[in-house]
Amino acid sequence: MSNPIIWLTIFCAGLCIGSFLNVCISRMPGGQSIVRPASRCPVCGTPIRFYDNIPVISYLILKARCRACHAHINIRYPLVELITGAMACCIILKYGFAVSSLIYFLFIAALLVVTFIDLNHRIIPDRISLTGIVAGLVLSPVLAEIAFIDSLIGILAGGGSLFAVAMGYYLITGNEGMGGGDIKLLAMIGAFTGWQGVLFTIFAASAAGTVIGVALMAAAGKNMKFAVPFGPFLSLGAVAYLFFGQAVIHWYLQGIRPY
Repeated sequence: MSNPIIWLTIFCAGLCIGSFLNVCISRMPGGQSIVRPASRCPVCGTPIRFYDNIPVISYLILKARCRACHAHINIRYPLVELITGAMACCIILKYGFAVSSLIYFLFIAALLVVTFIDLNHRIIPDRISLTGIVAGLVLSPVLAEIAFIDSLIGILAGGGSLFAVAMGYYLITGNEGMGGGDIKLLAMIGAFTGWQGVLFTIFAASAAGTVIGVALMAAAGKNMKFAVPFGPFLSLGAVAYLFFGQAVIHWYLQGIRPY
């Protein structure tokens, strides 16, 4: 598929969905409705007019300022929109025009919301993780890569593995090193990717978390108890699995095959 109009349409649709994801990121931590009221400036409360709510473009035209009160608009808004638009195109490139592509895109959208909420508030809403667990299990028969039993095993492996790690850490140190939100998030990831996806996600998240976490602690001058949210790394690992997981696993198994 080489028609640029089709790709532009997919990208713009992703931008619009990204705009809605920003609403979810802003409102879900406070338990607010993601439907009403209409979008408004978080500083002055002025409703945002439709021509000031065009993804990315309005941000550039307004020079990252509210038209009414001139308060700064967080860079997160266009960033989420651009990532969502890019992911919409990447999913189609990877899985084609199929029902599974739509499901995987919605899965990535949920992970994107989780990432920014966890970064800002250190929480992962049950409204996303628990709903995602059920959705992944129910929709698994139409997914491109896993079956129902794989999804079920993925849920148990994802939730069970992190629960065991969290309990072990608590028994050894007497402190909670991992929240229940991470456990439910990995169970949701397992529902969409199966047990192989869980193993890949844990490895990728741990590697990325170690490198980035150590860098952040060094920059902030903190000790090894410096709290770094793990949800964004789990989300990153899950997205990496969707695009590269099977190829990486195949490469790894080829490398350890006995001669």
